[in-house]
Amino acid sequence: MIQAVVMPAPDQPLELRQFAVPELEQGSVLLQTLGSEVCGTDVHLWHGRLAGVPYPIIPGHVSVGSVAAVGGRVTDIDGHQLAAGDVVTFLDVYGSCGRCWYCTVAHASTRCPHRRVYGITLSADEGLLGGWGEHIYLRPGVHIITLPPNLPWETLLAAGCGLPTAIHAMERAEVGFGDTVVVQGSGPVGLNAAILAQLRGAGQVIVIGGPEVRLAMAEQLGADAMIPIDGTDAAERIATVRSLAGGRGADVTIEATGVAVAIPEGMRLTRDGGRYVVVGQYTDAGPATFNPHLDLNQKHLEVRGCWGSDASHVYRAVQLLARYHTRFPWDAFVSGRYSLSNAQAALEDVQAQRVVKALIVPHS
Repeated sequence: MIQAVVMPAPDQPLELRQFAVPELEQGSVLLQTLGSEVCGTDVHLWHGRLAGVPYPIIPGHVSVGSVAAVGGRVTDIDGHQLAAGDVVTFLDVYGSCGRCWYCTVAHASTRCPHRRVYGITLSADEGLLGGWGEHIYLRPGVHIITLPPNLPWETLLAAGCGLPTAIHAMERAEVGFGDTVVVQGSGPVGLNAAILAQLRGAGQVIVIGGPEVRLAMAEQLGADAMIPIDGTDAAERIATVRSLAGGRGADVTIEATGVAVAIPEGMRLTRDGGRYVVVGQYTDAGPATFNPHLDLNQKHLEVRGCWGSDASHVYRAVQLLARYHTRFPWDAFVSGRYSLSNAQAALEDVQAQRVVKALIVPHS
């Protein structure tokens, strides 16, 4: 039997359940889980803030595992045939059809109506389809990426889902050399965005957020200025950014807060003719009010939404980490490692922002 953590329903305690060892179908892979991240999405799931979740679920949508068994011949994205012992990660999104209008015409597979997500929209009643367990069952067609030998698996999980999400946001933001970039939010997505802005050639990176432990991490990552949310109001933060950016405001602002009231503030942090990318509103946090004339039209502001990530973003995240993980201290994101029996504590620590990143390590 295999142990896994189950989230039975919103606002209910997590449970440790037993699952039978699955029979492998052709094209499937069974992973022995090395680790799985705990992120803000898991907190949203716990409180029932995402629609269409088929509780009970096994949480954990970004994971790393060692190949335990393979159903026939299975290859990773690079065409490498998988074998027992390979250390891999995988795209959590499963079932994008590749045939619908969004997949073929809009090239926006994150909007495919057929997509389902490991650890989020796949039920525990269907099997080991989340990362918070001793093993993970990868169905045929899951996009698998083998980790390069020089990349520790914990480093990948330290960057977590925040890195592919931030890569997608950076693509949308089109950060240019010398740009002043403001990042609203100092959680994992915001911290990864602060790193990527530097790699894209930003002249200045400013991070707005909290608590202090996360702002200290932003400074360690190379951000030029940190502005705390606590003890400041929107007018003060806007004035500070403008004073740091030639009186104009940011060339590019990335919203990674998940807080609705951050949106009008972010528009005002951005200079006339600048770009504002909203990536943090993954759940419905309620409405926000802005002035269409002053905040959008007169400013000639470009506002872009950014939803989820696809296989290219996860693949690029792995390659980027392999190249730069010794330059930026992603490993320092990990504030706690938890066994399966302590998953509830991990979830509560992430919710309370007592950690930057928490990992579930089943075989520790």
